[in-house]
This record gives sequence, structure tokens and C-alpha cells, in this order.
Amino acid sequence: MTTTWTITQTDYLVADGFITTAHWTASAVDGAYTAGAYGACGFAAATPSIPYARVTQQEVLNWCWANGVDKTAVEANLAAQIAALKNPVSAAGVPWSA
Repeated sequence: MTTTWTITQTDYLVADGFITTAHWTASAVDGAYTAGAYGACGFAAATPSIPYARVTQQEVLNWCWANGVDKTAVEANLAAQIAALKNPVSAAGVPWSA
């Protein structure tokens, strides 16, 4: 399974360029199966020490993981989603229209 984390957007203060919120996605792929999660992480004003114009995606991801986004739990949830897709325990339909 391959997991990819992405910062899809940041919100920042125009006056000083410090990021206040980061919006993230995590996606996992295992062959033909995919799963995803998304969320946002907020920061106190000027808490992340790198202004918007100089920050990298990896730095923002690290801030998220240090401020409440449980990377291990999210990745475990993605793995569980894929396991459920591979081995479904329920289905839907009607037997007469097979």
C-alpha cells in the first residue's frame, strides 16, 4: 500500500504571511483499491515559524502531525478501508436483477 499526503490549501494572515490553517488529504493505493481521508489543522497566530512565502509542503505536513493530526491513526484507517474493499462484509442489490 502506498500512502500520499498532500496539503491542498493553506489559510494565512496577509499582514505577516503566517499560516493559520492547513487543509490536507491522505490517499492510499493498493493495486486497484483506493481510500482517502481529509481534514484541516489550525495553528495559533505565528506559531509555525516559517512565513507563507518560504514554507514547504513537508514542513506544513510536519506541523499538522505535531499539532493533532495522528498520522499513524489516519494511515491505519486507510489500510482498514482498503481491507474492507478487498473483503466486503455486506452488499446491496436485489436477487431478481442479477
